[in-house]
Amino acid sequence: MTDDYPTIDYPTMDYPTMTDTWETLTHDIVTCRRCPRLVAWREEVARVKRRAFRDAEYWGKPVPGFGDPNARLVIVGLAPGAHGSNRTGRMFTGDSSGDTLYAALYRAGFAGQPTAISRDDGLTLHDTFITAVGRCVPPGNKPTPEELANCRPFLARELALLRQTRIILALGRIAFDGILLLLREQGLDVSALSFAHGATYPLPAPWPTLVASYHPSRQNTQTGRLTMAMFDEVFTQIRAQLAVTQLGPVS
Repeated sequence: MTDDYPTIDYPTMDYPTMTDTWETLTHDIVTCRRCPRLVAWREEVARVKRRAFRDAEYWGKPVPGFGDPNARLVIVGLAPGAHGSNRTGRMFTGDSSGDTLYAALYRAGFAGQPTAISRDDGLTLHDTFITAVGRCVPPGNKPTPEELANCRPFLARELALLRQTRIILALGRIAFDGILLLLREQGLDVSALSFAHGATYPLPAPWPTLVASYHPSRQNTQTGRLTMAMFDEVFTQIRAQLAVTQLGPVS
């Protein structure tokens, strides 16, 4: 995302500046050191490395979102994997969760190839943007509420820049709950919304529809909690919704 995009206003968000661009947002994400525990852990993982990647140069920084800036589908995960995104620097790239996600996106026509190996592997996303509620790899895959709160403005800024969003897909309960917190901060009453695989919640205009899915983690796929058929069905339903939805852009 190197092109220049129009700046926009944030009438309900408390930020130091009232305008934003993709370049400014990416810089702010990548240089963030707000959470000492996460900074120490992500850098330790990048220094020690996994034996299989001992010759790789790890990213070891917060990971920005990736995809089509005009996307109607926004996919929100938990956080970078220790030896996946924390190594490659791109969301859901280089680990088993990404293998499952990008294969499903390819089958659904949202990705140009079924694999994601590195930032320069040629992968393109169509009508899709991938991000997360947390930008640094957390110890034990368990970010604290305070750490997620520190990251939440990044997601809010992405959604404000993604003006064509029609559907937000939350991968896992933590991502789902993080989105609900963001919506509450924007004044929406989401008390009736609960996480369930395949649940679909149309939100009041101009907000998009919120869809929930189990996270494509190895723990879920290997135990059969999330099968490929179940995951494909989520994207089939999303395709059908995109074909008919007439929601306006997020503002």
